[in-house]
Amino acid sequence: MTIARHLVTIDRLCSEEFPAAHGRSGTGVAGPGYRLAELATSTDFWEDDGTEREETETQFEADRDALSQRLAERWGPPDVFSLWSVSSRYLEGEDIAEPWGPLSSHVPDVHLWRADGRWVALGVSQWDKELPFQLVALITEIDPP
Repeated sequence: MTIARHLVTIDRLCSEEFPAAHGRSGTGVAGPGYRLAELATSTDFWEDDGTEREETETQFEADRDALSQRLAERWGPPDVFSLWSVSSRYLEGEDIAEPWGPLSSHVPDVHLWRADGRWVALGVSQWDKELPFQLVALITEIDPP
């Protein structure tokens, strides 16, 4: 089951140490104080009339919500944290700590928990309308801005 596999990935990332340097990891990207896992990735939308993109976005949001519900059973209801203002500030040149600044460039909001001294966030990423959607999980010790 996909949700079960995502929960295993999140549990593993919550228990691992953070790397000393930025780079790719087995599940996505990581750096000092954070790991960003790419849990699922759609196809791209270069040949789409908009229909498949809309259906895919709806499905990825439903997947995030289902995974969020399972995590809420452990840690309580999430805070839904908008990254819109973070993105605006980041694009205007404000120094926003990784992973939050770069994350805000492609994830509009996250479901957010504080668990065992770390932040756990779920979001749906898309860099541009023709590019794939991704279901992402962020585990970090860096406070949200």
